[in-house]
Amino acid sequence: MGQVRAAPLWQSGLRCRCPRCGQGKLYAAYLKFAPGCTACGLDYGFADAADGPPIFAILVAGAFIVAAALFVEINYRPPFWLHAVLGLPLTLSLCLGMLPPLKATLFALQYRKQA
Repeated sequence: MGQVRAAPLWQSGLRCRCPRCGQGKLYAAYLKFAPGCTACGLDYGFADAADGPPIFAILVAGAFIVAAALFVEINYRPPFWLHAVLGLPLTLSLCLGMLPPLKATLFALQYRKQA
């Protein structure tokens, strides 16, 4: 089996670009893959990131939120309602913000490893 030519992982994954050329947009809408790359013509029909991106987003955001909540609790001791008011929007925004680049990175890895 031949080696698959691929764009650098940071270029395709973090910028949400085509895993082959690194130029074409990967998404047609939020988390919805485009049918194919407009630059090189790669068909995105094989794309299946499954449950990986949400799991990684939850783990990373959860670790950050718990560390931040512990820091704030130990140093400032705010009431619990303030933790909820600050923590819930921060958790949602972190998770939703990390999903597109994580999904694109896993898609680029899938392309690179021919999975």
